[in-house]
Amino acid sequence: MTFRLPRLLFGGLLAFCLHAAQAASPVANSPVVLTENARPSLLPLPAELTWRDARFELAACRSIIYSDPALKAEALRLQAMLAEQGFRNIKIVRKAPAGEKVIRLVKAEITVPVHAEEAYAIEAGAQEVKVTAGTAHGIFNALQTLRQLSASGYIEGCSIRDWPAFSWRSYMVDVGRNYQPMALLKEQIDIMSRYKMNVFHFHFTEDVAWRLHFKHYPQLTEARHMIRQKGKFYSEKDLHELIRYCRERHIELVPEIDMPGHSAAFRRAMGVDMQSDSGAAIVKQILKDFCAEYDLPYLHIGADEVKITNKAFLPEMTALLENMGKKVIGWMPGGNFPESVLRQLWSEGDIEEGKENIRYIDSRQLYINHMDPLESVISIYQRQLCNTPVGNASALGGTLCLWHDRNVTHEEDVMIMNPAYPSLLTFAERTWKGGGTPGIKVHIGPEIAAAFAEFEKRLTDHKVRYFKGLPFTYYPQSGQQWQLYGPFANSGNPAQEFDTAAAKPSQTAVGGTIILRHWWAPNPQGLLSNPAENTTWYASTRIWSDRDGETDCWIGFHDFSRSHASLPPVAGAWDSRQSSIRVNGNIIPPPVWENASKTITLETPYTNEGYAYRAPAKVMLKKGWNIVEIKAPVTTFKGRDWQNPVKWMFTFLPCRDNMP
Repeated sequence: MTFRLPRLLFGGLLAFCLHAAQAASPVANSPVVLTENARPSLLPLPAELTWRDARFELAACRSIIYSDPALKAEALRLQAMLAEQGFRNIKIVRKAPAGEKVIRLVKAEITVPVHAEEAYAIEAGAQEVKVTAGTAHGIFNALQTLRQLSASGYIEGCSIRDWPAFSWRSYMVDVGRNYQPMALLKEQIDIMSRYKMNVFHFHFTEDVAWRLHFKHYPQLTEARHMIRQKGKFYSEKDLHELIRYCRERHIELVPEIDMPGHSAAFRRAMGVDMQSDSGAAIVKQILKDFCAEYDLPYLHIGADEVKITNKAFLPEMTALLENMGKKVIGWMPGGNFPESVLRQLWSEGDIEEGKENIRYIDSRQLYINHMDPLESVISIYQRQLCNTPVGNASALGGTLCLWHDRNVTHEEDVMIMNPAYPSLLTFAERTWKGGGTPGIKVHIGPEIAAAFAEFEKRLTDHKVRYFKGLPFTYYPQSGQQWQLYGPFANSGNPAQEFDTAAAKPSQTAVGGTIILRHWWAPNPQGLLSNPAENTTWYASTRIWSDRDGETDCWIGFHDFSRSHASLPPVAGAWDSRQSSIRVNGNIIPPPVWENASKTITLETPYTNEGYAYRAPAKVMLKKGWNIVEIKAPVTTFKGRDWQNPVKWMFTFLPCRDNMP
């Protein structure tokens, strides 16, 4: 790689980097671990927040007072939460002695613009912390904020009035393709609740396996009818337990029985197609049994990615469920639904004209199994759900989806190979606060740089404080600045080198992952406004090291969707495009790809293809500034097939939770 950055330009680059980092965030050079005097990082950030020069010392608190019997459960929850933090002498009382330091839970309406049923207020001073809400759910939301306010042994003085922008703040897991144990599901539900998410979408039927037991049809969950994780399913008792677990945390569980598509496991077990007369009769009995067994307001019936051969199938299933008092949800694009069905948007496009009264949930470009971990936070942070900054009677909110179509070696690999927790926290912020910008953006533009850096600081604070021992695939990237040079026409020869010594940078970029062109271009829009085939780009940045020695770094040149049977990189290369990377002039070799010689199908688990779930690259750095140089060529934007799309990108980021 003949890439020589001009000496004078490097001085300008250094000044640019320092200026941009300081402009993006006043704390960019500060460690992320909270100090004794730092304000706590709140996430989601409250709608209205004023800090006070006071602290409520929890060690001096003796009582939690609740004003209404309906709040007793939340008082007990607060007591247990504080006991976990070491404050075990706080009692629950209806009245406390005068002058005693107390936390007071008060049931009273809060005046807010929308969604008053989840709104709350906190007034925290040195003598008393008063929490007010009109419902137990509102008090619960306030307690999640108190958990963050009290993480240092005291509650920082503040005045908060808070409410959600959207009523539907949901997270979906697909356990049909890859089973997840109950403990892992509860872990995710716990984290949802701590960040004020309120709907858990549970997708448990698939082509791969049907994973909920039915007494009248036990063959559905027999191991011989499953393709992977054979014999792994949930009993009726398990689902009752999940429903209870969610309700205790003010989360609505929404089950999905996908029909008539994604139903190969049903066909193997029952010997009939769902859309046949006999198959439809079985499905109706399943729905009757389900509604009799579980007290749930919603049932999702899927209906995506299927050829409808029986036009009466979905209308009949919808009518059956609605007659039993259920609200029905279906995917859109999907089947022939009546207008009463709540739509979940999964592909580009809006509700069809003339049907503005249809209620809908946004999941467009919110499949984190398709996202690079660094891209996911950037993209979700900027999303404008339902193309509106605030929800309404039709635009309810959104669902973040974790589909992992490909087989896994270990059940927990679903959480390791997908950016679940950083994405979920980012989505929690966006669904609670609203806002965002139209379109799908996968890069950090100057218009959002400062706001993103501030959010990233809070996100990383939470990673360090609350996610020890959990897979949290994210490191701060807003302080990393790139200079890009190009395009250079390579005439279809990606090995061709170009001398950039006299070149000036064509543009700049910020982040750890730089997507030049997305595989779904033009939406999402990558960094390049007019990407061209048969071109080569170069990129350069500087990173600081406090010492000589090896540093762990994320390096990659492709994002392997966990829903594709994508081929591994070519042995001995970072990718099939002959991309390369040098640090201080030294070439960084790629890993030995473990799947390089295997026949790849969806049943082949990923091993080390993705940078976020393999051991970080060991990069030798010198004390001071280090030069990183990237070569990123491309020939064609056409993948060899739909399983192997071309995502023209590169990733380089030191694995550290603060930005020097």
